[in-house]
Amino acid sequence: MPRISLTQAHDLAVAALMRCNTSQPNAEAVARALIAAEAVGQAGHGLRRMPSYAAQSQSGKVDGHAVPTQTVGRPGVLRVDAQNGFAYPAMDLAVDWLTANAPKQGIAVAGITHSHHCGVAGVTVERLADAGLVAMMFANAPAAMAPWGGRRALFGTDPIAFAAPRADGQPAIVVDVSLSKVARGKIMAADQRGDDIPEGWALDGEGRATTDPKAALAGTMIPMGDAKGTALALMVELLAAGLVGANFGHEASSFFTGEGPAPGVGQLLLAIDPRAFAFGDEPAPALSRFEDLAGAVETQPGARLPGARRVWLRKQAMQDGIEVEDSLLGQIEALGTATAAQV
Repeated sequence: MPRISLTQAHDLAVAALMRCNTSQPNAEAVARALIAAEAVGQAGHGLRRMPSYAAQSQSGKVDGHAVPTQTVGRPGVLRVDAQNGFAYPAMDLAVDWLTANAPKQGIAVAGITHSHHCGVAGVTVERLADAGLVAMMFANAPAAMAPWGGRRALFGTDPIAFAAPRADGQPAIVVDVSLSKVARGKIMAADQRGDDIPEGWALDGEGRATTDPKAALAGTMIPMGDAKGTALALMVELLAAGLVGANFGHEASSFFTGEGPAPGVGQLLLAIDPRAFAFGDEPAPALSRFEDLAGAVETQPGARLPGARRVWLRKQAMQDGIEVEDSLLGQIEALGTATAAQV
């Protein structure tokens, strides 16, 4: 399997997106996010997304030239309209604004509407933690899970992510969970490779367990924690879509095809300054208390803090590059060219 550097992967993605009706600034933002996903071992949210992203930009389902707008309606509250473009330029605006404003207010929130696939949510909250902030992110997605006891997909797999900074520049604690048993991107990746999926990941359109990724993509995902997973998905739909005026999962079109209207989903990012609970001359307790709990985890044999593995994976990817299948490389190189239809 070929191995390419992160820079080569980034340039490959930018060039392909620009051939497929995407502006250079937007292509750069998308490529940074996809390669960040590859670097932390989340290939289902990485270069494998390129064919579907390109198809959507070419068809106009995603406006590849959209310029997101931002409105500060109240102190500490930002509304970003992604203008039915890719989510990443809108999230970049939100992260920059939160980084500047959460320390002023103690807490700040950004809601993004008319948005699209947000990639690896853990990467986004990690950026805020690297700026010294505690962060949470909620994102909804096209319907893929039925409410508990139901059979019709209503909720997305709806990621929840959290990150907290650590003292002395140590890597952030990062929690990133999809509310299905596995991320839907893993099923998409299995379908692209022609592999079966393990039983227990998904149900087919008739509600039966399946190991066929195509049947799984046409059916529903099994929630993490059974009824608890769908309860959390309801919460995320209300926060990420209802609160900001975006489409709910059952109203959103697919992230995977070029047909249909824009998905129009939403994201909500919350940032807290860990110094906000220190008053007067008191020292801020947060970072030292974070270290107390982190240390309690790390001193247990075999235990690992969430986010630790991604640091190692990113370092390896920066040194050695990433593996990309020949078939996927060929597909990306052909996007937007006369030979694309033959790939």
